[in-house]
Amino acid sequence: MTDSLHLHRDGAVLTLTLDAPARRNALTPEMLCRLADAVIDFAADPALRVAVITGAGSQAFCAGGDLQRTLPLMTGDRLAEDDWDRRLLADPLVMAASGLRDYPLDKPVIAAINGHCLAAGFELMLGTDIRIAADHARFGLPEVQRALLPFAGSMARLPRQVPQALAMELMLTGDPIDAATALRIGLVNRVLPAAEVLPAAQALARRIAANGPLAVQAVKRTVREASGQPLAAAFALENEAKRQIMATEDAREGPRAFMEKRPAVYKGR
Repeated sequence: MTDSLHLHRDGAVLTLTLDAPARRNALTPEMLCRLADAVIDFAADPALRVAVITGAGSQAFCAGGDLQRTLPLMTGDRLAEDDWDRRLLADPLVMAASGLRDYPLDKPVIAAINGHCLAAGFELMLGTDIRIAADHARFGLPEVQRALLPFAGSMARLPRQVPQALAMELMLTGDPIDAATALRIGLVNRVLPAAEVLPAAQALARRIAANGPLAVQAVKRTVREASGQPLAAAFALENEAKRQIMATEDAREGPRAFMEKRPAVYKGR
């Protein structure tokens, strides 16, 4: 437990809680560094299969980058004051892993959006695979209203995840949308009462974690790599994934367990 990030393991599921409710879980340099380390460790731990990301409190999932510490540091309006600041500026892996942006992560990540999801918090959400939102949550990219831009993945990812005209309206106006609208445009999977969001996300994570881990990771990896590719290239990626997975012990165990009417025991090999 730290004052900025809380990690909880439950079997094969890791829950990461952005834990600064007084700041609406805004991302400080320390939180970004700790989140990057947690993502890197999650990727490397074979015992962990699915992650859930949420925020502490009832107000916000994440209100974005901290306007007092992080944004001034990045614009040069504030000099680095500690090791967290210096690492954020010097280590590109911090932004890559903490934003789920250009860090190779094949394991699924679910967002449990317990409140407002804005700016860098919105961009973190875009790096997740499945999103469950509280009915009071609001979503937005207000950067242009402050003469900034959403540089942590939105300009590349948002037009691939919702219709381009809607993506452009969100990014160019900076105006927020409510949870019902986010559901209607396909930005989130489900909208639930706030108290049900995290339990639902963790239940879904456990359901995914019970599946063959190599197959799950191959699905995510292939979908990501096939995005934007011509069909012939995308089919080639599918064929390679099939070749790899069909040769695994797990691929033999799954059908065998079904025929023997018993739970499958997947070993990730």
